[in-house]
Amino acid sequence: MVEAIKNRPMLADRSRWGGAASALLYIALACMPQAQAAETHEFKLDNGMRVIVQEDHRAPVVVSQVWYRAGSVDEVNGKTGVAHVLEHMMFKGTKTVPPGQFSRLIAAAGGRENAFTGTDYTAYYQQLEKSKLPLAIRLEADRMANLELTEEEFSKEIKVVMEERRWRTDDKPQGMLNEQFNAVAYHAHPYGRPIVGWMNDLENMTVADAREWYQTWYTPSNAILVVVGDVDPQAVYKLAKQHFGKIKPHALPPRKPQVEPKQIGERRIVVKVPAELPYVRLGFHVPVLQDADKDWEPYALEILAGVLDGHASARLNQNLVRQKQLAVEVGAGYDLIQRGQVGLFELEGTPSEGRTVAELEEALLNEVERIKQEGVTEEELQRVKAQVIAADVYQRDSMFYQAMQIGRLETTGFSWRTLKHYPARLQAVTPQQVQDVARKYLVKDGMTVAILDPQPIDPNAKPKGKPYAH
Repeated sequence: MVEAIKNRPMLADRSRWGGAASALLYIALACMPQAQAAETHEFKLDNGMRVIVQEDHRAPVVVSQVWYRAGSVDEVNGKTGVAHVLEHMMFKGTKTVPPGQFSRLIAAAGGRENAFTGTDYTAYYQQLEKSKLPLAIRLEADRMANLELTEEEFSKEIKVVMEERRWRTDDKPQGMLNEQFNAVAYHAHPYGRPIVGWMNDLENMTVADAREWYQTWYTPSNAILVVVGDVDPQAVYKLAKQHFGKIKPHALPPRKPQVEPKQIGERRIVVKVPAELPYVRLGFHVPVLQDADKDWEPYALEILAGVLDGHASARLNQNLVRQKQLAVEVGAGYDLIQRGQVGLFELEGTPSEGRTVAELEEALLNEVERIKQEGVTEEELQRVKAQVIAADVYQRDSMFYQAMQIGRLETTGFSWRTLKHYPARLQAVTPQQVQDVARKYLVKDGMTVAILDPQPIDPNAKPKGKPYAH
């Protein structure tokens, strides 16, 4: 499946994107789940594959994930969507496991499994009773080395992917807008292309394209096995060595730097599609984390997003929804972790009945301007920090979430050890730094605006696509 949200927080899947009472902070850290106190173990196989194991002995369950450092950011024009297509094809069988058998074996073992493709990575996961971990590792190693890509299976699955694109994008007004928004915000960087791919590329894709992607990027030296659960780290390493260790690696092609030229003026786009409500989305080019120990601006931007959004009393919701009743929904978002080394700070909203997107856009920008001129208070900052960190701590109670944190950090070029320093880095952010990043980056010359202009809905129209799950 295509990763549902391209820009997401590094650590916490908050109610919107942001977050934040000093007292809550200390309570949250004091109540950190036992899982986080467990030691994390890291191994490396002779073929270059890395294995990261985090113990969590609260239940006899294990989450196993294989992450490949290959996503839509690595694609080229004319072959967009191939990373996601290959994700689908990974369930279509090997020499010893027929098409569909992978999923049936995991289900028969009482587990669940799936996969997802993002801009920076592709990942495959299973969640099982701990004694079934050898099954998951054996099956994953088999399809890493022995996937059979046939014309027959490809011709069927590419149609499924096109249906998924229709369902997720063509049938969804905001899906259409988001795709156009990214294409306008990024003129040169591959983040401007949809993860699912342009329809024309999918229509012209061949099994040879999928095979080339598999043979290029699916090698143990470009993969990470992440295991979280009620396991013995040495036993997991032994299993990984037994099944993955015998796979021969191959050299990866050089990854050339891809940068986005500096934006030198405001960009606007209007998307006219059948929809019930109008919508506006604003994006500003901002830096992302490059040095987790030295950078401060990304952490300040993360806090800025929390000041604007993330809880009931945050500025956007309090001022634009509750007080002025300008909007039925508002949001702010920023993701400081991106392998592509570029990022956007985003604002969004749906105007209330009788109000216009122009009014809402002006109101969103006015809230930013207030921070530029007046800054934020220390008390407000502490509330935000507390909620951001508390949300992260509580979500780490999930084994799957723990594995997701580790896998995403590692495939985007950071160490899982970054997790240990994240609360301290947020705590170090000052009110002046929040005001400084707002003034420096949230400027109109670096802004992209996308407006959804709703067109009449045909009551007899049928959906163009249908949902899909492996």
